[in-house]
Order: sequence, then structure tokens, then C-alpha cells
Amino acid sequence: MLDFKTKEIIKRTVPVLEAHGEAITTRFYQRLFTRHPELKNIFNQTHQREGKQQRALAEAVYAAALHIDRLEEILPVVQRVGHKHRGLGVKPEHYPIVGENLLAAIREVLGEAATDEIIEAWEKAYKVIADVFIQVEKDMYEKAEEKAGGWDGFRHFVIRKKIKESEVITSFYLQPEDGGPIADFLPGQYLTFKMEIPGETYTHMRHYSLSDAPGKDYYRISIKREEGRDGKPGGIVSNYWHDQLQEGDRLAVSAPAGDFVLDTSSDCPVVLISGGVGLTPLVSMLNTLVETGSGRDVTFIHAAQSGRHHGMKKHVRELAEKHSNIHSLVCYERPTDEDRQEGAYDREGRIDGEWLKEINLSPDAEYYLCGPAPFMKSIYLALTQQGISAERIRYEIFGPTNELVDQKELETLQS
Repeated sequence: MLDFKTKEIIKRTVPVLEAHGEAITTRFYQRLFTRHPELKNIFNQTHQREGKQQRALAEAVYAAALHIDRLEEILPVVQRVGHKHRGLGVKPEHYPIVGENLLAAIREVLGEAATDEIIEAWEKAYKVIADVFIQVEKDMYEKAEEKAGGWDGFRHFVIRKKIKESEVITSFYLQPEDGGPIADFLPGQYLTFKMEIPGETYTHMRHYSLSDAPGKDYYRISIKREEGRDGKPGGIVSNYWHDQLQEGDRLAVSAPAGDFVLDTSSDCPVVLISGGVGLTPLVSMLNTLVETGSGRDVTFIHAAQSGRHHGMKKHVRELAEKHSNIHSLVCYERPTDEDRQEGAYDREGRIDGEWLKEINLSPDAEYYLCGPAPFMKSIYLALTQQGISAERIRYEIFGPTNELVDQKELETLQS
């Protein structure tokens, strides 16, 4: 436990963190990778270049400081990050390395303002916060290994089938190389892959959502090819999956993880809203509802550029035609002539608040969102502005963990 004086010092530094947090975390990562280049095998270097991990860490440090005398309030964030850490293989021995470089970065960025008293307080606070993460992750590691069909670390899987779902999305069916059983998972969870790509100095770690219901003898993931545009290079890993990996190839995989999961104990209506490849965990949820015989009312709303980019459209359409409790709505931002001739979509353009009002979604439904962050932010705000409780909205961001919108911004937009 932290003493009163330490907590007060930490709380006094909250405005400083708010102002300099990103500069501190940027310097932190520079120091970390200079002194421990082997950690580049764990951290996503694309997110590093784009500044996403720096921003996400700055927000996490700020949140911890803000709630230093009631750390239980950040447990949902700890759980979410803990799932990612368990998938990546972050261990207790990594935390002192992070702490040492984070404290040094605080001292470097703040200069004389970072007094010995402040650094000492943050050292104490970091140890307490790190212990929270370590204990949560210890429990996750144990459960992943002890689960029927589960395993510790990375296990080799083989690509048994590769299916093109659209011009940009391809599904991969994976089975364990050892022929043993595989761990069950919760619809919405993901797998973590350790990718060894020829010509790359470091391994690339990636999380990919499971895109089918649990209970099979395989795992399925569905990956979008990230093409280069506007001077931004294409995705090294996604292009490798699409262009180089074939049936029979083997991959290192850690056990299913993630806290963005369908509440299967509820009988409330379900609204699944996805953009682009964000449909993958939601298809897992949809398939689970169908295969378990759930009678819950389900609305599946998907946004894509056009039918050419729309993965699994035939599958979802057929489920809606076969089951009266499932309703499918499709939005294409730039439909093709073929899309128009086929009547393949329900709305042209983007999903907005006005259209969401028109389709009369239930305020008592449970909402699951997944897609690009700007897409989800607009949907999240549209739903809350229509009176949907934030507690009924769950979401998954493909990238570093952060919040879609802070409470101050939400209150401003709702007023």
C-alpha cells in the first residue's frame, strides 16, 4: 500500500502528466529500445512509428496517477492490457526494465521539475501498479495453460485451409501441428501470432480476432490486406499472410485471449456494428448465437467501401434469410454498379446518427462495435446521443488499447 504523502505527490503530478505524457512515453520507448533492442520482438514497431503506443501508454500512466488512491477503478483497463500482455508473452521480469526507463524518461523530460521527492514517489507508485498487472497476468497465464486443450507460451499451428472472402480479406483455418485438442474460447477473443518474416530483423507480433464460433477442431482468423496509400507503406505482416503463407505452412500461436466478448448469459437483444475487417469478432458472436440456438433478436450492421471489400457477406445474408430473429443491414460508402444492380446494400454512404435513428434500434439492446477507431468513435457518440447507455456499448479497437472518447468530451457532445 502507498502512504498518504506518496499518493498526494502522485496526484499533484497529474496535470504535468496530462501536459507532458506523450513526450515522456516517447522518450521512454527510445531509451527502452536502445538499451533492450530484444524487446522490439514484442512491441509492434508499426504502432511505434505511428505514435499509437506512445499515446496509449501516456493515457494509461495518466489514468493510474488519477486513480492512485483507488486503483480498483482501473481494473478493467488492467484486464484488457493484461490479455494483450499474456498473448505477447510479457513476463514479471519485464516490469523492472520498464520501470527503470519510465522513471528515467520522466526525469529527462521534466528536468529540474522532477525532484528527488517526485521520482521517489513515482518509483513507489510504479511498483504498486506493476504488481497489480503482474498478479492479474499470472492468473491469466495459469488459466490459459490449465484449460482443456490450453497451452503456455507459443504452440505451432498449421494452415489447413486458405479462403478468399473478398478482394482484401482472406480467412485462414488453423489446426495444431501436434494433433492435440485446442482450447475453447469466448466469441470475440483473438489469437496472438509470433511472425518470423524473411528479411526482417525482429519478429512481428500480431493479434487477430477469431472469426468463427468456438467448439470446432480448428481456429479461423480473417485478415485484411493493409495496402499502402498516401505515402504510407503497406502492412508488412498482412501482406505476408496474403502473398506468402500457404496451406501447410506453420505458425507460432499463443492461446486465445481478450475481454471483448459476447455476454452469452444475457437474453437482451444484440446489435453488432462493424466496419471493414472489424466484422471478424462479430461474425464469431453471430455464429455462436446461431449455433447455440439462441432466440435473441440480433441486428448485424456492416459498413464497407463496396461489395468487393465486404467479407463473409453471403454467409451473413444466408443466416438472416434462414433465421427470423437475425436482421442484416449493409452500408456501402462507394457501391459499384454491380452492387446497385444486385441491390446488395441498404444504405449508400456512411453510417450516421440520423440513419441509426431511422432503423429504430432498441435502447435495451447490448451493442458490440468493432472497426477503425474513427468509425467506432462516430458510432459510439451517435448511440450515446440517442440515449443508449454507455454501459450497454462494448467495443474492440484493432491497435493499442485506449478509449474512444473521454468523459469530458462525451458530456460536451451530449449537451
